[in-house]
Amino acid sequence: MTNMQFAKRLQPLQSNVFADMDTAKAIALAAGREVIDLSLGSSDLPAEAHVIEAIAQSLGDRSTHGYLLFNGTLGFREAAANWYEQKFGLKVDPQTEVLPLIGSQEGTAHLPLAILNPGDFALLLDPGYPSHAGGVYLASGQIYPMPLRAENDFLPVFAEIPAPVLAQSRMMVLSYPHNPTAAIAPLSFFQEAVAFCQQHNLVLVHDFPYVDLVFAESGDWGLGTGDWELGNRKNLSQSLIPNTRSLAPSILQADPNKSVSIEFFTLSKSYNMGGFRIGYAIGNAQLINALRQVKAAVDFNQYRGILNGAIAALTGPQVGVKSAVATFQQRRDAFITALHRIGWNVPTPQATMYIWAKLPSHWSQNSIEFCTQLVKKTGVAASPGAGFGKSGEGYVRFALVHEPLLLETAVERIAQFLH
Repeated sequence: MTNMQFAKRLQPLQSNVFADMDTAKAIALAAGREVIDLSLGSSDLPAEAHVIEAIAQSLGDRSTHGYLLFNGTLGFREAAANWYEQKFGLKVDPQTEVLPLIGSQEGTAHLPLAILNPGDFALLLDPGYPSHAGGVYLASGQIYPMPLRAENDFLPVFAEIPAPVLAQSRMMVLSYPHNPTAAIAPLSFFQEAVAFCQQHNLVLVHDFPYVDLVFAESGDWGLGTGDWELGNRKNLSQSLIPNTRSLAPSILQADPNKSVSIEFFTLSKSYNMGGFRIGYAIGNAQLINALRQVKAAVDFNQYRGILNGAIAALTGPQVGVKSAVATFQQRRDAFITALHRIGWNVPTPQATMYIWAKLPSHWSQNSIEFCTQLVKKTGVAASPGAGFGKSGEGYVRFALVHEPLLLETAVERIAQFLH
């Protein structure tokens, strides 16, 4: 057999936290375990009926069956721009400042190809979402991880970035509310980030999938450290937009002139449309155009019916968004209460669908082994913190993608595993 030679850029992509846990889950299933999968942040809630109907009606329209080029996406881009204007009070040009994406992950993975030359640095959150790093590796860039610590409310400290790294850096990637830590960031932090990127000539990228998944009683920015001791698009009413109480500001609120910033939104979380793979980029027109050039070399666009469903989601009743937020808040409360009951004192997150839990001391340097053994012995699957970056070691992430009773059952199994 021919000894094939592959590009060096593939080497750092060989390990993936979700793929590793998929293997562990398969082994548990083969051994007869009933798996409670809390490892993947894929919502189990359905898309709204009016969204499905918009897609269903498109199927019978033969004009939707062909390739969809950029100009054919204008209706979706207008809906996205109007959504941002209504939600954040930001004026957006749908012609030059919005680009449809196959989920926000496509944006974060492809944008480095438009920004980085080989050897350039990208400043990434550590821990952070794996595709942020993957896109940099594909662009032959280097990564400087910005450590996120509990004592800093899981926000990076820009002053810690070494000057030689800054001199070679071209972009910074942020994402709040944050996966995996569930941290939130105030507008003042984003204003600091914008000023820093302007000063150092950096592109500022904000991955923003959890804009709506913030919980109403939140009033305090810090998460605490925790510890282990044992309608019509043009007339869309402001009242229909879910109120985030400014706990999840847009990066464009800190950079209203869009001088250095681009933001990625996906309908996967707010509208339970993860499988439909629809999102968009919004921000600086030059960055949007550069990403569009990369995208044009890779794909056309989604099926027009998917965009019609997304338009229905963005412009229609927002009751489903509010219902999803309430559901995840109920699950969060049930899971946290159950963890506290077994002596695992995890702080209550103010956003996202995740619990970021500090591991007991004897597992503090081996989150991967903890998760591997947990699913093997109990069937409960979680994501090891180390899979999200070096600074994630010592933590585990649980995704709240099941009903409260099943989440409580999972905690009971965890208690048996630990004792």
